[in-house]
Amino acid sequence: MGSRIEMGKRGEKLAIGFLKKLRYKILEKNFRCKFGEIDIIALQGNTLVFVEVKTRSSLEYGCPQASVTARKRYQLTKVAFFYLQKNRLFDRAARFDVVAIEFDSREKRIELIRNAFELSR
Repeated sequence: MGSRIEMGKRGEKLAIGFLKKLRYKILEKNFRCKFGEIDIIALQGNTLVFVEVKTRSSLEYGCPQASVTARKRYQLTKVAFFYLQKNRLFDRAARFDVVAIEFDSREKRIELIRNAFELSR
């Protein structure tokens, strides 16, 4: 499959196509700030969606979404608050989704977990 970075980029590209089919409007890819990075920021209807993409080549270390730990959720929340503040979007409904992608030798599986965790300070 190549490096972890290559697999992650491939996963993000697949996730974007998958989300577009579900009528998400992609606003940002790999949004970075001093607090970290969010893979995808999108709109679904009137809701702003912060999307974390997790890609695995096997389940040896668990399912992809299991790697969105409490620490990772906290970091994503900080980046999301920064984005909301920077763009003056605090009146906008927002949520966190996770796109879990698993590649194995025969196929790929993509799962969307809507409202994967709460936006909290």
